[in-house]
Amino acid sequence: MTSSRPSSMQGKVAFITGVGRGQGRSHALQLAERGVDIVGVDALVDFDTIPYAMAGADDLAETTQLIEKAGARALLRRADVRDRAALQGAVDAGVAEFGRLDYVAANAGISPPGGKLWEIPPSEWDDVIAVNLTGVFHTLAVTVPAIRAGGRGGSIVVTSSGAGLKAIQHLADYNASKHGVIGLAMTLANEVAAEGIRVNVIAPGTVGTPMVTANVDQFPIFRPDLENPTLEDCKPAFASMMPMGEPWVEPEDISRALVWLLSDDARYVTGAVLPVDQGSNNRVI
Repeated sequence: MTSSRPSSMQGKVAFITGVGRGQGRSHALQLAERGVDIVGVDALVDFDTIPYAMAGADDLAETTQLIEKAGARALLRRADVRDRAALQGAVDAGVAEFGRLDYVAANAGISPPGGKLWEIPPSEWDDVIAVNLTGVFHTLAVTVPAIRAGGRGGSIVVTSSGAGLKAIQHLADYNASKHGVIGLAMTLANEVAAEGIRVNVIAPGTVGTPMVTANVDQFPIFRPDLENPTLEDCKPAFASMMPMGEPWVEPEDISRALVWLLSDDARYVTGAVLPVDQGSNNRVI
């Protein structure tokens, strides 16, 4: 297995937010399989404004075990992206433990139940912007100095969404946050390019994680014709929005794109936004 790992990634260190499950866990495992050690955080806290449960301590422990099973080292801890001091502590601990930081996956995010703009409660707006936008700002602010200190360049991938490229109805707060992180990433890409640090964005379409599959309060957006739609009711609606016809992609599909953007195979790619969405962003109607 070791001989199949790309030599450009072997021995490097990645910092991942939202690592407890879903896309964050998938990113960690695919990087670990390529010889990358993982420093990761997850808030492990639920939100009154969000209708599905977040990752818990057991999820984080399982992610640690899976990373180590893949042959990499893991230093995962509880830290909320809204808390810059906690993020700084995690980065400092990771650099002290592993001696470097090369990659960042600013992945943590939440998805609200949805509603018309004027009906969105201020508390929901505050939570979505704090996690999805301010949390990315904090993540970039505490990791870039650590990458720069190594003097070896590095690579950062910010997770946006198809909602960061279009204006999806009834998701004004989510849209705003995901448009915003693209602006952050594009600005940073220009600021650090001369130091060999690349910054790119992935814009996933619908992904089969609890953010979608357990977000029951959001289902009526996709099936307004039903009073209490289920996930099974929504699958045809999800699929109808995707030119390739699947209701969603898997976290591993996003991770493969992320690994490529982080790796030296994309060494001259920076300031790019890569949709992984079955072509939905390109859809004309």
